[in-house]
Amino acid sequence: MSITAIVINAFVAICLTASLIKDREKTKTALLIAWNAMKRLAPSILAVIAVIGLIVGFIPPRWIATSIGSESGVLGLLIAAALGSVLFIPALIGFPLAKSLLDMGAGVMAMAAFITTLTMIGFVFLPIEIKELGKRFAFLRNGLSLGAAMIIAVVMGLILG
Repeated sequence: MSITAIVINAFVAICLTASLIKDREKTKTALLIAWNAMKRLAPSILAVIAVIGLIVGFIPPRWIATSIGSESGVLGLLIAAALGSVLFIPALIGFPLAKSLLDMGAGVMAMAAFITTLTMIGFVFLPIEIKELGKRFAFLRNGLSLGAAMIIAVVMGLILG
């Protein structure tokens, strides 16, 4: 376990203890709500594990490294941005997936592009967005989001890469 995880878990334990001391009934209610939320999230967590397992199992790390690795340049950045734009997966799956891809050789810049486009661009919902908000607005919003995602990816690549 990392030092960050230890610190966070210790902080949670201290806060839980303080909450129990202050009001035992409210703490029990909060823990019950948390337990029910965890039961609702369990299928999503299992989906995260399954998707990451499938990707790690079927996509060779060499392909990841050459296609979207740090040496792939602008093409790798565009591939990752395109994948993030068209995939319809929740961020709950996207973040661990990006970490797994990083471990397999993907570049920081490409993963930043993947995550930002995944959360900012709604290619799947573009027809609905056009219908409800108009073609000009939909394309302008998605275009600006893509530009912002590319800037964020470059900055993250420079900072973390």
